[in-house]
Amino acid sequence: MLICIAWLAISCHNNATPVSSVNYTINGDTTIIPENSNLKEKIKTMPVSSALYKHKLSASGVVKAIPNNYAQIASPFAGRIIKSFIKLGQRVAVNAPIFEISSPSFFEAGKAYYQSKQEMQLTEKNLRRQQDLLKNGVGIQKDLEEAEVTFELSKRTYENSIASLKVYHVNPEELVLGQPLIVRSPIAGEVISDNIVIGQYLREDAGPVSIVAELGKVWVVGQVKEKDINNIHESDEVEIAVAGMPGLSIHGVVYHISEMLDEETRSVEVFIECENKGRNLKPGMYVTAQFSEIADNSILIPSSAVLQLEESSFVFVKTKGNGYLKRLIQTSGTDNDRVILKSGLKSGEEIVTEGGFYLLDAK
Repeated sequence: MLICIAWLAISCHNNATPVSSVNYTINGDTTIIPENSNLKEKIKTMPVSSALYKHKLSASGVVKAIPNNYAQIASPFAGRIIKSFIKLGQRVAVNAPIFEISSPSFFEAGKAYYQSKQEMQLTEKNLRRQQDLLKNGVGIQKDLEEAEVTFELSKRTYENSIASLKVYHVNPEELVLGQPLIVRSPIAGEVISDNIVIGQYLREDAGPVSIVAELGKVWVVGQVKEKDINNIHESDEVEIAVAGMPGLSIHGVVYHISEMLDEETRSVEVFIECENKGRNLKPGMYVTAQFSEIADNSILIPSSAVLQLEESSFVFVKTKGNGYLKRLIQTSGTDNDRVILKSGLKSGEEIVTEGGFYLLDAK
């Protein structure tokens, strides 16, 4: 019986498939896996190739009103509000009246206008008299020159008083001394804030009591990281997504890229102009900006192929003779379960996509 058992054991050993007792060998940076190694079936590879790919980049952003389409309206003089012409949500035109204020300072401005006007008229009459006297041979050249200088000075003072009134949208020809000042809107838009209180006294340094804004177009100010800013250009198209409105996509265009870098966040502000006819974007709202770049030839590989060691990323590249070479790579982003390569591989090379950690253990 013992002889039979020994014979059977020898027979089975001779018929079995040989398995290498050595799973790998190391030659420099290359790990060599023999054909009969049990590691062979655990490692899967694939060739890499380049293809047209449209790079995408996401960034968080905040909705802001366009400065030229936003006006905070305050009183230019101290005084008491006596009338309001608006209500919240009302649309107003350029120069539309907002509120009326009785102001002693405005009275003084009107008074200065009338005084400068009278002074100019008197100096003009004196100038004409001196011109007539000199023309008839009874005048003095010096007196004429002095009259000319006085008239020019009074004329400049009169013109300045007119300019100061027009700043407040007051027509000097229609001004009645003592009338209240009507504060007007400098832009067309919608009244989005109304804090006007009849009878309220405003000081000269009082803040705005009304805000008018045109929100048919708004800016989305995105924060783009320093490493990604070179992928964004003016006039690039952008899609805006709002967290509270799933499925809604708003089109935008890069309007301006800031020249300044925020040293704390290492990011650059990118201003995106968006149509907002539906008023879906409201100033202060947080959104996500999806940037798109022109398609170019890129290599994308499965994320399972990329291994990490400290701050370096690498893959294993298959070489001749069942060798696997560790190769450092640089990435520029991800797309779902794929990694976008910046450098490190060429089209046609074959890389390990599964089982790379076995080679890592071998190293």
